[in-house]
Amino acid sequence: MEPAGPARVERRLAAIFAADVAGYSRLVEADEEGTLGRLKTLRAEMIDPKIAGYRGRIVKTTGDGLLVEFASVVDALRCAAEMQTALAGSNAALPPDRRIEFRIGINIGDIVVEDGDIFGDGVNIAARLEGLAEPGGICVSARVQEDAAGKLDAAFEDLGDQQLRNITRPVRVYRVGAGVASQPSLPLPNKPSIVVLAFTNMSGDPEQEFFADGIAEDIITSLSKSRSLFVIARNSSFTYKGKAVATEKSAASSVCAMSSKAACARPAICARDGPADRSRYRRTPLG
Repeated sequence: MEPAGPARVERRLAAIFAADVAGYSRLVEADEEGTLGRLKTLRAEMIDPKIAGYRGRIVKTTGDGLLVEFASVVDALRCAAEMQTALAGSNAALPPDRRIEFRIGINIGDIVVEDGDIFGDGVNIAARLEGLAEPGGICVSARVQEDAAGKLDAAFEDLGDQQLRNITRPVRVYRVGAGVASQPSLPLPNKPSIVVLAFTNMSGDPEQEFFADGIAEDIITSLSKSRSLFVIARNSSFTYKGKAVATEKSAASSVCAMSSKAACARPAICARDGPADRSRYRRTPLG
């Protein structure tokens, strides 16, 4: 009889959602029974139902923390956003030192499943992302941002590559803006839409960056005075600064093409434009 081989390890790709209560030890020290009671109520009435509503599986709880597995990145992010919005509403009437605020980190990766628990780099990264989030905030990895782009009305702030504890490689991190739950889209205006992307500084002088931004902002301001155009706000268009973005991707993100008549231009400072000659610039259509 041949000896049995090693047991097969169960693996699967999943969205991992890690959350904990910011300042939990302080809250418990100040009011142990009250904090535990409010947290239990929030779990029963708000948090657990939202997780179940988005088909999440609570893997384990650690007093003030949660580890949840989702089959879909979009479901995980929507759940996190709605949870944070609901918690903010429940905290509104409380003084800051009594508020129960969660920090949430979301990652997608290959996980190992054993006895109902989950392990692996994907889980560790989610936990580290949660540690980077602000109270009431959400941080996600680049893979989550890429998968969610165009599928959610979400604003992602690029925090750059971060060296996370006990993770050997840098991880690109994004902070998710407030109000990214599945909000209904606003109706499109019945007029041409245009977005002015940030200028590309081609002068080789980093000090000209402020000037490049200033020109783009001036163009946005001037165009917005026209009643015949719908001009995308600077906060939206500048999310593409420093990135090579195809028109199709911009359109999918509802920034570049807001209607079938949308126009998109990326300005650039010419390399020949030195500090003494700042009046010349060119615009190059995308696509």
